[in-house]
Amino acid sequence: MSFKYEKLFTPVTIGSCRIKNRFAMAPMGPLGLADAEGGFNQRGIDYYTARAKGGTGLIITGVTFVDNEVEEHAMPNCPCPTYNPVQFVRTSRELTERIHAYGAKIFLQMSGGFGRVTIPTNLGEFPPVAPSSIPHRWLDKTCRELTKEEIHTIVEQFGKGAYNAKRAGFDGVQIHAVHEGYLIDQFAIALFNQRADEYGGSLENRLRFAREIVEEIKKTCGQDFPVTLRYSPKSFIKDFRDGALPGEEFEEKGRDLEEGKEAAKLFTEYGYDALDTDVGSYDSWWWSHPPMYQEKGLYRPYAKLMKETVDVPIICAGRMDDPDMALEAIEQGMTDMISLGRPLLADPDYVNKLRAGKRADIRPCISCHEGCMGRIQEYSALNCAVNPQACRERAAALNPIFTPKKVAIIGGGVAGCEAARVLAMRGHKPELFEKGRRLGGNLLPGGAPSFKEDDIALADWYVHTLEQLDVPIHLNKTMAKDDVLAADADAVIIATGSNPKIVSLGEDSKVFTAAQVLTEEKEAGEKAVIIGGGLVGCETALYLAQQGKKVVIVEALEKLLAVNGPLCHANSEMLERLIPYSHIEVLTGSKASSYDGAELAVETPEGTKKIGCDSVILAVGYDENSALYQELEFEIPELYLLGDAKKVANIMYGIWDAYEVANHI
Repeated sequence: MSFKYEKLFTPVTIGSCRIKNRFAMAPMGPLGLADAEGGFNQRGIDYYTARAKGGTGLIITGVTFVDNEVEEHAMPNCPCPTYNPVQFVRTSRELTERIHAYGAKIFLQMSGGFGRVTIPTNLGEFPPVAPSSIPHRWLDKTCRELTKEEIHTIVEQFGKGAYNAKRAGFDGVQIHAVHEGYLIDQFAIALFNQRADEYGGSLENRLRFAREIVEEIKKTCGQDFPVTLRYSPKSFIKDFRDGALPGEEFEEKGRDLEEGKEAAKLFTEYGYDALDTDVGSYDSWWWSHPPMYQEKGLYRPYAKLMKETVDVPIICAGRMDDPDMALEAIEQGMTDMISLGRPLLADPDYVNKLRAGKRADIRPCISCHEGCMGRIQEYSALNCAVNPQACRERAAALNPIFTPKKVAIIGGGVAGCEAARVLAMRGHKPELFEKGRRLGGNLLPGGAPSFKEDDIALADWYVHTLEQLDVPIHLNKTMAKDDVLAADADAVIIATGSNPKIVSLGEDSKVFTAAQVLTEEKEAGEKAVIIGGGLVGCETALYLAQQGKKVVIVEALEKLLAVNGPLCHANSEMLERLIPYSHIEVLTGSKASSYDGAELAVETPEGTKKIGCDSVILAVGYDENSALYQELEFEIPELYLLGDAKKVANIMYGIWDAYEVANHI
């Protein structure tokens, strides 16, 4: 029997390591997955094992640090193969044995440090290190130049770390990295490396650090021990802390493609067995960690360039979750392996589901960065917005039940759908009532822009999943208090969502909510003013600007995205720069005062400004719709309030709260 995706399940070899299929798990920071002695904790072991059990051929761990003297911040949050070798080998051995039980292979990713991009915590009195005295990425500090003795120490630690990894059963290692602007990459890029010794100047000198690392590992572990490199052949750096946008014409101040090709040739000469290809840097973070505003498969051209340049296997990541795109990339010789990062957070069984012909069962990643990079950035914790079990597989396992309950769920947004899914999987009898014509709630207007297509994919996944679980669903059904009581349920979940805040400006017949425009219930016209410069306002503005419309954003605060909480920098910085790049006018510190159907009066710091427009679009927030809950609060003994009806938040908390509650009913 022929199978469309068969080529994705053919073996591939990296050095001496044969991998059963073309899927790799991309390295993602293992914060929260280490113990106090630099080993893997049980949570980390379970997390990686779940992806091997799910069919992934090659597991590449998140970053581990080989040195804890130069960058003291590293060890407490991440595993370290040199801090306490006995503990590292002991815990890693359990990890690798469990991975190998599923026929998967596992590489340990090892880092020489972050350098000028060190996350600004626990820095103490010492400035961060770098190749030279250059500006820090985040702080108003100048970095300290790394000494040659420190370089030699780090190189030696790589050899020791790789030796301990080999002892622990790892099948190879990945060096982190000549990519994204980390310490070894800083040495490789002339903008950051201003040294006058043998580690600066020519390209060969700037790559000396990376060369000595692979040579030390091969000397310590043997020539047949695979050593791969995470590598960015292009940086997209306009200047310090200034990155380029897709399609933007600019002068590359980092690594350009010509140097990228030359460096790749040298790396293979030095002994690297594969290149794990991406592009970008911390100064252009939206390339290294692509949010939904980047196109899918954005690294494919660069992986293809590497395939044409060197003769070692190429691994390609970068929003490659579309199996058809992945298949095409393999068939057309763009890459040898497909690397999935966030998609495997969202669904650890992605590969097995695809292999079984159950593509519709794969839970989609929505590229929101809320649970992964956003939480790493703010809380040093790796999770997933759409998969509450990610990185806590054991602690958040589904609880068994003794007596099935009938549970009425009012509201078919993400909270209601997730609650129904979890209840049904546990053996309860959920029944869902939705006032609209389809499930999805705010995923539907939120997913209207082309760059938010995965929001719609998530809504479709919930529809499919609940059908598979035989959950009764009643659409176009508004539930009043008496209707809920008549349902005679053992427990009731209220997930009725939120309502957009409405502001009266005078001629309100041309004043719409963002949701009305996004769902095409209302037509914005050719000129529109958006009131509110939060996430909804900015994304709606970008959506309209991409249709060729003239858009103005009016924001009362002094900057855009000021009240949306700690968005991942990759998302917020890219969106902030896309606004002017898309010719969207922004008035901050300003408030709309009146609208006559033709002109909107706006009070700005410079005085009243009148803006001609066909419509005014409100994106000024939402109010919790908890009225039904309040009516039922003392009528139903087991009553729960979830999602935006409880507190207006993001998709992640709607799903997480629903999972928590539904898993304990």
